[in-house]
Amino acid sequence: MGRLLIIGASVLQLPAILKAKKLGHYVAVADFNDQAVGIPYADEYFNASTIDVDAICSVAKKFRPDGIMAIATDMPVRSLAAATRLMGLPGITYETAIKATDKGEMIRAFKERNVESPWYYTIADNDEFELIRAKLLYPCVFKPIDNSGSSGVILVENEQHVESAYSYSKKYSRHGEVIVEDYMSGREVSVEVMVIDGLPHILAITDKLTTGMPYFVEMGHSQPSQIQTDDLVKIRDLAARAVKAVGIDLGPAHVEIILTKDGPRMVELGARMGGDCITTHLVPLSTGIDMLKATMDVAFGEVPNIETQFEKGSAIRYFDVPSGIITSITGVEAAKKIQGIEDIVFSKGVGDQVTPIYNSLDRIGFVIAQGCDAKDAVDRCDKAIETINITVQ
Repeated sequence: MGRLLIIGASVLQLPAILKAKKLGHYVAVADFNDQAVGIPYADEYFNASTIDVDAICSVAKKFRPDGIMAIATDMPVRSLAAATRLMGLPGITYETAIKATDKGEMIRAFKERNVESPWYYTIADNDEFELIRAKLLYPCVFKPIDNSGSSGVILVENEQHVESAYSYSKKYSRHGEVIVEDYMSGREVSVEVMVIDGLPHILAITDKLTTGMPYFVEMGHSQPSQIQTDDLVKIRDLAARAVKAVGIDLGPAHVEIILTKDGPRMVELGARMGGDCITTHLVPLSTGIDMLKATMDVAFGEVPNIETQFEKGSAIRYFDVPSGIITSITGVEAAKKIQGIEDIVFSKGVGDQVTPIYNSLDRIGFVIAQGCDAKDAVDRCDKAIETINITVQ
């Protein structure tokens, strides 16, 4: 067994920490929050921000890991790339990490390699915004150039709302830069990829459910995708070419695509495992592939097992409740007894404030289910959600 450094110790990284310990690895975690939920489950804790590249490199030098990994969030990928290079461990280059976390650099890489993607403009400051606004076509989408989880993403349907949209996206940008892209209409999917020796392997394609315009927050995912086979072939090809375009030659990738009337088009990708429990829960429930273990194996320089073990359905659905204060949550135990329900998790409880859903952090919890196919899994999630009564005042 090896010494594994996991960048992050929040609830998003907890599955990785628990899996690593179960496999017998000696685990250290790095997180700026000394109360992070995953810390008690690790062998060592280092107080360092996951997005502070120098701090994570310093942690790596102190801990001397045999492997380093990060899951579910984008910006720590830069720290991961720098630390693996410093320690001579398997990982992507820092240049690739930039392309996978800066939406402007990413889409430029797509264009250079003829990867189907929307028209775009990047906006560094107010002067550039004034120059570009006259060139915009509507509808279009504004995004912060360096954030994730739908934070700061907004649809703009006409010139009247463009200034407020720019201000909204800029607020969520770490460095104040914004990207504006063509609005692409169609079914949304994500593609889970494992790259080994430069070859992308498609593990699963996931159908996505969002709040729709104007914020497009993800409210559900299900596997396998129900899109027709011919389009799935095109989606697989596009995902593989997009991963190569940004230079991901080793490890996991999470690719987001919209199937437009003109075929699949890239939204964006991450050089990491997908969030929203897609890779930690849905992939193993629908395929039997243990993507967490595979990612750890790659981090240690080993060849992972990514062979499909079975073909079933899996789904996650998030609760959608009115704004207000949660006064009661009942029916959870009854919902857990429904056949196929794998997990029910709440990030907010009685006494907490529920707000409108503008980004993924505004969601209050979710249900995960396994079924004989994707529709069966979704139906089981829906049944569980109907069984649970959340009272908001």
